[in-house]
Amino acid sequence: MICSRYAVIRGSGSYLPTQKIPNSHFLKHIFFDSCGAALSKCNEEIIAKFKDITGIEERRYVTDDLVASDIGFYAAEQAFKSSHIDKETVDYIIVAHNFGDIKSDNRRSDCLPTLASRVKQKLDIRNPKTIAYDLPFGCAGWVQGLIQANYFIKSGEANRVLVIGAETLSRISDPHDRDSMIYSDGAGAVLLESVESETPVGILSHYSETYANEQTFIIRLEKSFDSKYPAGDLFLKMNGHKLYEYALKLVPAVIKAGLEKAGLALSDMSKLLIHQANQKMDHAILERLGALYGVHCLSKEIMPMTISWLGNSSVATVPTLYDLVSKGQITNQHIRKNDVLAFAAVGAGININSVIYRVP
Repeated sequence: MICSRYAVIRGSGSYLPTQKIPNSHFLKHIFFDSCGAALSKCNEEIIAKFKDITGIEERRYVTDDLVASDIGFYAAEQAFKSSHIDKETVDYIIVAHNFGDIKSDNRRSDCLPTLASRVKQKLDIRNPKTIAYDLPFGCAGWVQGLIQANYFIKSGEANRVLVIGAETLSRISDPHDRDSMIYSDGAGAVLLESVESETPVGILSHYSETYANEQTFIIRLEKSFDSKYPAGDLFLKMNGHKLYEYALKLVPAVIKAGLEKAGLALSDMSKLLIHQANQKMDHAILERLGALYGVHCLSKEIMPMTISWLGNSSVATVPTLYDLVSKGQITNQHIRKNDVLAFAAVGAGININSVIYRVP
């Protein structure tokens, strides 16, 4: 038989910030609506409804001394440690993020030099042939990084690629917007390596879509709901209801398209590692995915979740989830040889993607 090149994960890592922020942290916040009017409901009621919809009970924030490139570096260090790969042999470093490095005392996005170059420096990689670049693609950025890494490896352009997702959404969320309770900080990373195999392993297929019409600004930057903030201060905003509608309609189809490209059925999928955006939404996506195949009782066990205790850390959610599950750090969740994993995400843009992966 003829051998082909495949991209396989050799190591992974993640960084979970040390500050645990429970829902009670928001009891003393003053929340406004988009018109600047204070919400009439008490915070206890607002928080209870929030938890019921999102499933979030607590989230993680970085300490004041850290920025996104720092925690991306910590995740990368773990990935190198678990892979036993010489860092000087990596061909590409791809860092997915959306807001760059934002300091606690100067909440402005800093992307020059790129976060990838900063991570390369922190890793002390001296090889100039290790190309480092950033990838802003909304919450789907890390999955898109896998897709780009796969292209490099399949084409023979690269043998080893480090893909990182790092974000500090606590620095860009509006404390007077109840949606701010969704966001958290974190980082995850994987090291991909080229292997020759007679049977398909590693990344089997991928599928991406961008909806940039009336959906483009569902997630965006705008001024605070509190009119007292200076107009120049911008915060992360989203139309949650519209995003929910589009995600339910589009994400299941993108996952199905990825499986079909790999020549696989839904029954072949061992796990769905989906962006941890909203528990209710993710469960509904799983239900819709099953319905596309005529399956109406797809077990939620196939979709491990971390959102209840880690919140939504954007590009970091999927690689963090993979790292925790692969290392047996989530109860009753494991990854075994020959398992078929579906990675999927949706985010600003609107960008949606999926990657189908067979564990070697």
